[in-house]
Amino acid sequence: MDIKSKIQDDITKNKVVIYMKGTPDAPQCGFSAAVVTLLKSHNVPFETRNILEDPALRQAIKDFTNWPTIPQIFINGEFIGGCDILHELNKNGELKKLLEKI
Repeated sequence: MDIKSKIQDDITKNKVVIYMKGTPDAPQCGFSAAVVTLLKSHNVPFETRNILEDPALRQAIKDFTNWPTIPQIFINGEFIGGCDILHELNKNGELKKLLEKI
């Protein structure tokens, strides 16, 4: 399976996926840590992929979404964006609505 297919498989099989730097228990950047904290506050299960473990994945996810920064969040198969967008959605109540669908 090529890397693009693997990404598509991840976002299809998992309701919430974060492509991040590090792991939920040991985030390697503040933005990744903020996203994990925010999703945990909604008590929603999520999967993560540590892009630091695989340089090919790091570039592939950016190419897949045409989005230059990490973390990248997918909910119900849809690319949501990064940390700032997730926080904005949380602030205006839209994140709760998205998460209620899962």
